[in-house]
Amino acid sequence: MLRRLYDWTMDLAARPYAMWALFVVAFVESSFFPIPPDVLIIPMVLAARHKWARIALVATAGSVLGALFGYWIGAALMDTLGNRILAAYGKEGDFASLAARFDQYGGWAVLFAGLTPFPFKVITIFSGAVNLSLPVFIGTAIIARAGRFFLVSWLLYRFGPPIRDFIEKRLGLVFTVFLVCLIAGFYVLKFL
Repeated sequence: MLRRLYDWTMDLAARPYAMWALFVVAFVESSFFPIPPDVLIIPMVLAARHKWARIALVATAGSVLGALFGYWIGAALMDTLGNRILAAYGKEGDFASLAARFDQYGGWAVLFAGLTPFPFKVITIFSGAVNLSLPVFIGTAIIARAGRFFLVSWLLYRFGPPIRDFIEKRLGLVFTVFLVCLIAGFYVLKFL
């Protein structure tokens, strides 16, 4: 099953509409969807290494625009949609304590969440809910997401064939490590 999913993702990465799919995944991941755009970035760069910067740029644009949508959810729809999304991540009861921390560390929280496997959408929604300065939010979101996506894409560009061979030979291990990182992000989120 993993091999079929990997082959499907690699096939998608080579399709003409792959950039649009990446943009959509990056957008929804920053506002409500749990799967990170790295799932598409990695095979897309491995399939077309010369497009690494364009792929990173599309992921960054989609992610930052999605972050603005998450910010809007927090600012305008916190009592309805925002609370439901936060409940899905186990954070509905932590609003008061997180809001107090955001007064002090809001920009740093956006930067941390944007660079790590931490669920970025939680921070984007909280940012809107507590009215984090919009210029600070946008600036840190751009720095964090561009930093992450350009670094991953460049590393894949630079070391692509050995990485692709490693992934294809050890697909189960790579998938397990990816899941561990994803779960670790949710675990950290639970205890913040």
